[in-house]
Amino acid sequence: MITLAVDAMGGDQGLAVTVPGATAFLQAHPDVRLIMTGDETQLRQALTAAGAPMERIDICHTTQVVGMDEAPQSALKNKKDSSMRVAVNQVKEGKAQAAVSAGNTGALMATARFVLKTIPGIERPAIAKFLPSDTDHVTLALDLGANVDCTPEQLAQFAVIGSELVHALHPQKGQPRVGLVNVGTEDIKGTDTVKQTYKLLQNSKLNFIGNIESNGILYGEADVVVADGFVGNVMLKTIEGAVKFMSGAIRREFQSNLFNKLAAIAALPALKGLKNKLDPRKFNGAILLGLRGIVIKSHGGTDETGFRYALEEAYHEAKSAGLSKIEQGVAEQLAALETAKAVQNENVGGL
Repeated sequence: MITLAVDAMGGDQGLAVTVPGATAFLQAHPDVRLIMTGDETQLRQALTAAGAPMERIDICHTTQVVGMDEAPQSALKNKKDSSMRVAVNQVKEGKAQAAVSAGNTGALMATARFVLKTIPGIERPAIAKFLPSDTDHVTLALDLGANVDCTPEQLAQFAVIGSELVHALHPQKGQPRVGLVNVGTEDIKGTDTVKQTYKLLQNSKLNFIGNIESNGILYGEADVVVADGFVGNVMLKTIEGAVKFMSGAIRREFQSNLFNKLAAIAALPALKGLKNKLDPRKFNGAILLGLRGIVIKSHGGTDETGFRYALEEAYHEAKSAGLSKIEQGVAEQLAALETAKAVQNENVGGL
């Protein structure tokens, strides 16, 4: 059995989303148990009303909830019995293989980093997410908002942990292609930080394919794409906005007149397929990558379907045992990066 810890109180709507999402998830996965953290009375009532399979749910009572606008350090210091903190503790104590929360992103990152610590050699965790492309290919993108300012070494570390995760999940595909998000593909472009990162990755043991423009992500040009949290978050929000814009524009056009409405009926199978492929809820669930434990961040404003997909992400991560597989690979890649950095410094010093 796979056991997942669920912060039942987190997110914009709390129990109204987490309970039906968890119930639907359990119905699809008979090999899963959940530890749901939150106010026991409220949680039990919500689960009973949803018809949840209580024989596969353990309720862990907590007395606090982290607010969506609460400062991360305040939550870390003052909310030790929050549903979020207790859910992460389940992973630390070995009671669950992964934790899922739709709560405050900053607080979740701070809490997870404090409780679980980072993989040796990784300075900061990153928010990573699989994004779709125009084929069945998906690309792991990181960092998507946790670290707005990064050193070249930290960006290179993101590349390492991203590459090792994708390789652990899909070993049959060989070494993942790693791209560095930039304003152009030429190595002379970008900020000093990006240029230095390029050199580090070029001399690493990663399958580094060079710079990649953000539009290339949606065409499957790389398996892993790396950026600092500022660029990554802007990129992610732009993609999400573009998808919503396109969906709305298509719907409005087909509803604009009788002819278009008739055309929509003929095109309905294709439209349903397109809607299913572009549904952002299917890609809900970002990985806090670089921690010594699996923590999945669900979008705070998602609905029950989106939360179910966040649980799906946690389930696949836990079942693949990817975390246990990547630590050795990370150590080897980081050693190679240190060598590359030393060579780079020698070359600079010799100028």
